Amino acid sequence: MKHLFECLKSYRKEAILSPLLKLLEVVMELTVPLVVAAIVDVGIGGGDKGYILHACLLLMAFAAGGLCFALLAQYFAAKAAVGTASALRSRLFHKLNSLSYSQIDRIGTPQMITRMTSDVAQIQTGINLTLRLVLRSPLVVFGAMALAFVVDVKVALVFVAVIPLLALAVGLIMAVGIPLFKKVQERLDKVYLSTRENLTGVRVIRAFSMEEGEKERFRDFSQKLFSAQRKAGKYSALTGPITFILVNLATIALLYFGGVRVNGGALEQGKVIALYGYMSQILIELLKLANLIVSVTKAISCQKRIGEILDLPEEPEKVSPAEKSGEIDDAVSFEHVSFRYGGANALEDISFHVKKGTTLGILGGTGAGKSTLVNLLPRFYEASEGKVSLFGEDVGGVSYQTLRKEIGLVPQQVVLFKGTIRSNLLWGNETATDEELLYAAKCAQAEDILLFKGGLDAEVEEGGRNFSGGQRQRLTIARALVKKPKLLILDDSFSALDYATDKKLRTALKELDCTKIIVSQRASTVRDSDLILVLDGGRCEGLGTHNDLLKTSRVYREILSSQEGERA
Repeated sequence: MKHLFECLKSYRKEAILSPLLKLLEVVMELTVPLVVAAIVDVGIGGGDKGYILHACLLLMAFAAGGLCFALLAQYFAAKAAVGTASALRSRLFHKLNSLSYSQIDRIGTPQMITRMTSDVAQIQTGINLTLRLVLRSPLVVFGAMALAFVVDVKVALVFVAVIPLLALAVGLIMAVGIPLFKKVQERLDKVYLSTRENLTGVRVIRAFSMEEGEKERFRDFSQKLFSAQRKAGKYSALTGPITFILVNLATIALLYFGGVRVNGGALEQGKVIALYGYMSQILIELLKLANLIVSVTKAISCQKRIGEILDLPEEPEKVSPAEKSGEIDDAVSFEHVSFRYGGANALEDISFHVKKGTTLGILGGTGAGKSTLVNLLPRFYEASEGKVSLFGEDVGGVSYQTLRKEIGLVPQQVVLFKGTIRSNLLWGNETATDEELLYAAKCAQAEDILLFKGGLDAEVEEGGRNFSGGQRQRLTIARALVKKPKLLILDDSFSALDYATDKKLRTALKELDCTKIIVSQRASTVRDSDLILVLDGGRCEGLGTHNDLLKTSRVYREILSSQEGERA
């Protein structure tokens, strides 16, 4: 709850004013039954029309004042709820951007989206209702009971009997409801997952005629969500009937004992009406309290889910000073590096050195560990064993900001953002001039894209869907080149390019004054590299030049033979 309270601090004034205004509204409401009792006993009983008129005007004044206080309380409660939800959402978004790749992989995108949307919305509703009802409902209940004792002590004992029973029933329902609503949100994650996969993979689904299978899968997730919601709803729905039953039984007892005392001359009729009014107020407030409990139960469940994310440790920044490693001529150095996803080794005992200004090609089949290896350089993942060095410094001793400023990365999964070509390229360097942007586009063989689309200010739709796969790859390469990095990492960034464009791009990259790592499944893409690392099952199967590997690496020969044969 600490994160929620920290976000609510900025709205302390609203969080205090809303319940206080509700308190003033409650005072007026609790006075109404006493005024009504006076009208019956004094005005009507004594035939005093003037008293009745003045009392009715007083009731109207109470109604107007109560309305004003209620509207102001609602305004302040809504302001605090919306503001707190916005702050919590911003804090959650900031947290998600600070998590490591491993943490993001473990949480999953659908769960993060659910927490950002549905969970925060439930918390906002819970805050709004709490600020308006957390003082009002208990004050009405206990205030009505206290005033009932003022009216008549003996009949008021009915209130003493029923309120503990109501509290017990509500408490039990809440204790059962919180775990159930948490399960509802978990099932909602699955629905979001299925929806997201179908929206992003709609072409694949239709290409394989899997529409019916996906419909059945979504129907299964929806049915499980429905079952969880129905079960949670059954328990939360018990609050209303139980409250009605107990309060109505109390009302029957109240009227019976009140009638007996009226017949005995110990109680006036107006006071019985006042007692009935207080019982009715208790009933109404308990129904509101039931809705509050349901909303608060959901909010608590959602808050716990958000708290699980906010309490995760951020990417660890090592404060130990970086030590120089190896020769200063080395741009990249791996020394007996291993990495594990969970329990299985993705990389095992990898060692190599790359000189400054040279090109390293990394070749291997699917799942060989190529992307995992290059992700260790910007510390998207931490090496499980061994030492990774960049320009003579252990990457574990360099801050993320400093480390990633030196690296230009083109990831395997091409990502463009909604905006323009210019806005996407400026991610590499916000201060880059048009000449620098055009030069980067030329090196990345993206000049024809600018010509065809209408220049740097051409629109880029969400995800770059108005560009082909090859166009997106070339634009992301240009974005990395705008950064003018010391180390350029191209992670399978040639896969959508034809062989002619591939060759032109490699020729252009040779002219760049930086160290380059080219990851590919194509032997032709890496064969001219100064050094080639061949990975097989996370192990180093071969290391050397093209000619060296033809003699020493079985995997390299097999890849080269199969691909050269296919091209021929």
